[in-house]
Amino acid sequence: MWGYVLATGILLVGIVATVYALRRSQDAQRARLRLSEFGTEDGSDEPVRSDVSRIMRRRRWLALLAGGVVGTLVLAIFSWPWPYAMAFSLMSGLVVWQLEEWFFQRRLQKAEHQLADSIDMMIAAVKAGASLQSAMQSAVENTPAPWKEEMEEVVGRIRYGDDPIEVLTELSDRVSLETVRLFAQTLAVNWSVGGRLSQTLANVARTIRDRLELSQRMHAMTTQARLSVVSVIAVTYFIGALMWRNDPDRMGEFLTSMIGQGLVATAMILQAVGIVWISRLSTPRF
Repeated sequence: MWGYVLATGILLVGIVATVYALRRSQDAQRARLRLSEFGTEDGSDEPVRSDVSRIMRRRRWLALLAGGVVGTLVLAIFSWPWPYAMAFSLMSGLVVWQLEEWFFQRRLQKAEHQLADSIDMMIAAVKAGASLQSAMQSAVENTPAPWKEEMEEVVGRIRYGDDPIEVLTELSDRVSLETVRLFAQTLAVNWSVGGRLSQTLANVARTIRDRLELSQRMHAMTTQARLSVVSVIAVTYFIGALMWRNDPDRMGEFLTSMIGQGLVATAMILQAVGIVWISRLSTPRF
């Protein structure tokens, strides 16, 4: 027993140290992004360039972390059989994986909404007689995070003398969204050959909002399917609790037998796979 407790303590210390190191790395990355507006840390005039976009940053390691922690707790602290520990570990990992995917998609939609709003501000500035660079600077000042950080880097690099077309190309590579790629290509073409920028940007903003509206409609249409899966899973555990209440001795023998452990663990794993499956089927692909 003490060996399990010691192993669990060592594992938790390692997990905390890993999370702390990753947190420090992310803080340092954000600090470098903030310094890009004013220059490098050594005082030179060259702005700091970031190859990592906050919008596209993933935290899938949280799924492995959650699975390891839950599996260790179930096996070492509660002393449950290993099939249950494996099932709980896999289920918690897949659930955290889906939560991370949900937050990631929310962040993408938020960035696309902010992109459309910043394009509207650029259109108003261009119609008022401002240049393209001045319009982009005005949009940066009135755009919240996370899209503001990307626009700040673009405007800062152009102000320091980098090639605008190269900067916009790197933006579309760094933020791999179709809407951002359309926006960057539109500005790059206008920078090269000119044209009616306000009308072109208006069409881009309309396209972005149409895509967002279509995505929201598809999400609303698939809500019933996701709720059905959650309801079926909840009913399964309700029936299991009801069987335990009616005949706890027989249910206890079933759960402690190898056959019962295997069947219950397999059912839990299949439930987790079903959650991931329905989530993938109900996510719109453009």
